[in-house]
Amino acid sequence: MENLSQLFWQASIEEIVQGYIYDKEKEEFICLICGGAFVKGKIYNDNEGYYEAEKYTRIHIVKEHKSMFDYLLNLNKKLTGLTDHQKTLLGLFYNGYTDAEIVKELGGGSTSTIRNHRFTLREKEKQAKLFLSIMKLLELRDQGKGKDEFIPIHRGATVIDERYAITEEENEKILNTYFKNGLEGPLSSFPVKKEKRKIAILRHIVKGFDVGVNYTEKEINEVLKSIYGDYVLIRRYLIEYGFLDREKDGSKYWVIE
Repeated sequence: MENLSQLFWQASIEEIVQGYIYDKEKEEFICLICGGAFVKGKIYNDNEGYYEAEKYTRIHIVKEHKSMFDYLLNLNKKLTGLTDHQKTLLGLFYNGYTDAEIVKELGGGSTSTIRNHRFTLREKEKQAKLFLSIMKLLELRDQGKGKDEFIPIHRGATVIDERYAITEEENEKILNTYFKNGLEGPLSSFPVKKEKRKIAILRHIVKGFDVGVNYTEKEINEVLKSIYGDYVLIRRYLIEYGFLDREKDGSKYWVIE
């Protein structure tokens, strides 16, 4: 999970738009949503035909995730900065609705109001481009200066604030403090009232589960028991902080992509 989050946040805009990156060392095309990997040079069959790896990666994204647009639009609003109303409008724009059709779909308003929303979103896009340019220039200036890198925020995060401002150095120190016998465990104690420490520990623990796999509650408990005695507490926080999700009846658990 950590690697997938890092891949996602380190990807270029073009790579995020297409939904995958190419790992030159492994010679794999990797889906940025689920981490599915497709080996360059290998031919894949989906019962409709045979495809080379990159083409099959695109097919995988459509079949398994619908589209990158839908995936990105449905990310936590703390990540996208979009209001629910803006998300609704963007979805309608993407699906080709005219201003008049959008008014009808929303059950009110006017075409001029919709045009104003389009204008506002375009201005937001311009601001984002400038901000990205500023941050890129800052990144280039800081190269080689030993600046601390922040650990990536997992995409299921329910609230994003200063608790996630954890550098790689801080993260390593926290883990070494609470996993005294090595990162495989056990956990010496759980810092319930220390938010940064709690997040660092939870994001490490969830790496013990695979993305795209459904687990029973018993399977989750077995993994967590080997890490900490109060495994129910850890399980609850993994769900509360958006690392894991589950069915309402607890019949199935999975890592949030």
